[in-house]
Amino acid sequence: MLAVEDLQSAAPMRMQRAQGQASVSFRLRDGQTCLDRLFQEGCAKLRFPRPLGSDDPQAILINTAGGLTGGDSFAIDANLAPHTNACVTTQACERIYRSTGVDAVVTNRLRLSAGARLAWLPQETILFDGGRLSRTLDVDLADGAELVAVEAVLFGRQAMGETLHSGHLHDRWRVRRDGRLVFADDLRVEGDIASRLAPQPAMAGCSAMATVLFTGPAPERHLDAARSIIGPNGGASAWHGKFLARLVEETGLALRRRLEPLLTLLMGGRALPKVWQL
Repeated sequence: MLAVEDLQSAAPMRMQRAQGQASVSFRLRDGQTCLDRLFQEGCAKLRFPRPLGSDDPQAILINTAGGLTGGDSFAIDANLAPHTNACVTTQACERIYRSTGVDAVVTNRLRLSAGARLAWLPQETILFDGGRLSRTLDVDLADGAELVAVEAVLFGRQAMGETLHSGHLHDRWRVRRDGRLVFADDLRVEGDIASRLAPQPAMAGCSAMATVLFTGPAPERHLDAARSIIGPNGGASAWHGKFLARLVEETGLALRRRLEPLLTLLMGGRALPKVWQL
């Protein structure tokens, strides 16, 4: 007969994994955007600070697990009814810790009805040495819907002098308007990330980067001001109803100093969420 200790040692070790899922929708009531439905489970939580004056409602996403590692999963769905305005952001930077071999998976789905306006403003993602992240942003826009979206990544803990000798990042964006694909983007980097980012055509050794997308009326009007804000370490283009900017900087703080005025510009002068203020 096997002892209890033998049975325990014979059983395969199963690591504890974090799972979180949240869904939020907004609707109009008396001409104002308000919360319609909310669902949350696991480590995904949403909080709604009281709007100041005429500010749009804000949904602040919180990962109570304190970060993600291999095998963790996190998902959010945001749905806006016609002519609603809202902002979705995060309480803090997301941290992707060292993995034993599999990816942390993040799935974001946004649905904007006709005339809706959403600012998708998660704070930076920090990829630790050995971290693995597979993330998707899937957006459906109806006619007249307007989106400002940003994803920023910091490669390594800069304050600790960390170098990313191994890791994996796959960031996948798909944006459709009235069912037609209007924007697709895939960023993939793996292996010795620090070495891959060092060449001039990549990031010239910079350790912080961001992608910013705006879909709305006459995006070309933002180009001159945006290029002035971005400076030499990035660029911006506008075509077929879209504005796209790429930014790289040596530090996360330098990147944030560029992102704040750029996002404010694309949001028509509306203030960024309080959690974005350093």
